[in-house]
Amino acid sequence: MPPPSEAIKTDILIIGAGPVGLFAAFEAGVIGLTCQIVDTLGRIGGQCIELYPDKPIYDIPAIPSCTARELVDRLLEQIRPFDVPIHLDQRVQSVTQRKDDHRWIVTTERGMTFDAAAILIAAGNGAFVPQRLQLPEAAALEDKDVHYSVSRVADFADKEVVVAGGGDSALDWALALKDIAKKLTLVHRRSGFSAAANSVAAMKRAVEAGEMDFVVGMIDSLDAPDGKLRAVRIKQVEGATEIAADKIVALYGLVSELGPIATWNLDVRGGRIEVDTSNYESSRPGIFAVGDIANYPNKQKLILSGFHEASLALRKAYAYAYPDKKRVHVHSSYDAKLAERVSAAHAADNA
Repeated sequence: MPPPSEAIKTDILIIGAGPVGLFAAFEAGVIGLTCQIVDTLGRIGGQCIELYPDKPIYDIPAIPSCTARELVDRLLEQIRPFDVPIHLDQRVQSVTQRKDDHRWIVTTERGMTFDAAAILIAAGNGAFVPQRLQLPEAAALEDKDVHYSVSRVADFADKEVVVAGGGDSALDWALALKDIAKKLTLVHRRSGFSAAANSVAAMKRAVEAGEMDFVVGMIDSLDAPDGKLRAVRIKQVEGATEIAADKIVALYGLVSELGPIATWNLDVRGGRIEVDTSNYESSRPGIFAVGDIANYPNKQKLILSGFHEASLALRKAYAYAYPDKKRVHVHSSYDAKLAERVSAAHAADNA
């Protein structure tokens, strides 16, 4: 266990940067708790942004209709007064509890460590991980020539790049990388796409203008005899073709899995965490679960249900962060400190 001086200390560690996790960060700030957010994905928004960013949502109170992207943007605006740190590409690996003060030491696969009074799991259907190329030679090339996300655009400059996939992420990155790549080829198993219509139209215009190529087919094998990607073999209906390639960005979507959470000695049934509905605490005191990952009788997998669950969970979590302090309930409309924070944030925007 690392010494406390090396860990980021916080009242609450929120696992998951989707809508419920973001709203939980706001509620934490309202009641006076510090928090940090970690997410295994490379961008904010959870499954909403990864799976249906432009799908309309109709059941958010007081918002007749908005897209998932718009909802996430509004939630980010709502938490901005609290300056909540959000750590992306950080999959939580281990959770241990100190015996002296019962605080949690949480580590991620990439080496970050947190020291938290309580943990709030808002991980949706679990950790989302990319669907990988099911090719024996792909694993050794990961993070060198085979990528499942784009962290540094500069890594693809003047390279022959193959982007594989037919969803929003694939088309967005194909369009973004075509201007810096030496050559860019989009590969998809069919001529139809599951991306936004404007992205499809932009891609087709780019192909017609000779700014990028589009090939219908599936990646069948990789040519990397010396541990360096040289070419990609594409299987097609009429046969096969080979494309020179330095880099592959495979964006086939995400799959969910409980991952390391399954080893945390929680009561897990059917891939979801059993909770007490009075406070959404799990079988381990101090660890809470809200949103789709939480399970209880008559559970409704709705974003608005997750908002409610997070609100109640944090009020119980307050007792772990400040066991000797009684929390006094204040309605937000009478909360002078909250009003001051919000006003300051708006003033900064208009400065």
